[in-house]
Amino acid sequence: MGRLVLNHSTNIEGLIPILQKLALNNNVKTITPAVISRVRGRSSKLIIRLSVKTINGYKAIARKGKTAQEVFISTDLSKDELKEMLEIYNN
Repeated sequence: MGRLVLNHSTNIEGLIPILQKLALNNNVKTITPAVISRVRGRSSKLIIRLSVKTINGYKAIARKGKTAQEVFISTDLSKDELKEMLEIYNN
């Protein structure tokens, strides 16, 4: 079971429950929500997409409304496996 780092006082609404479910996977080591920023487009519901590979996992972008938040996921899963899990939890 992975660990969810909650070092920010603010997160996108609805993000933490999804990340808690993702952290239950044995191949996920650490999930760290990071920088929140404003974006031009609008997303009506919360969507989490994988962005780039990092040294020990992947960076994902969570978007809802005009807000985006980076999420760093330390894992042994492949990009396709992680993408599949995120699609399940997005719905």
